[in-house]
Amino acid sequence: MEQRLTEDERLTLKTGVFGAVFLVSNAAPGMLGVIRESFAASGALADASGVVKDALTSGPLPRLPRDSQLEIESVVLPALGRAVRILREKSPADVEAYREVVLTAADRVARAHDGVAPAEAAAIDRIRGALAGPA
Repeated sequence: MEQRLTEDERLTLKTGVFGAVFLVSNAAPGMLGVIRESFAASGALADASGVVKDALTSGPLPRLPRDSQLEIESVVLPALGRAVRILREKSPADVEAYREVVLTAADRVARAHDGVAPAEAAAIDRIRGALAGPA
């Protein structure tokens, strides 16, 4: 049975998704690339549905660190793990949809500018690992 998410839980899901996009985008920075990448990611977010779409389209935007890739990861990767745990508990049917939205958005961002750079591929691997979490 699906339960409503709290504001805090919705922000966790949003932090995971937007943070994953930012993490990949930041892995191989370039100003023109950032613009293309944000449009690429928005397509994946628009494909979301149900609880996931509600979480991503309501409430405030998450505050993400901007200083270093390591600092971004220290916020984003734990948020992804928490988001999966929240969905497992409150809306198990949406766990796979959330993973799909995050990975699709990250992949589209990486491909938006001259293919996937090694640093972007590594960031996506870390995101995939955070989404897998403990079984």
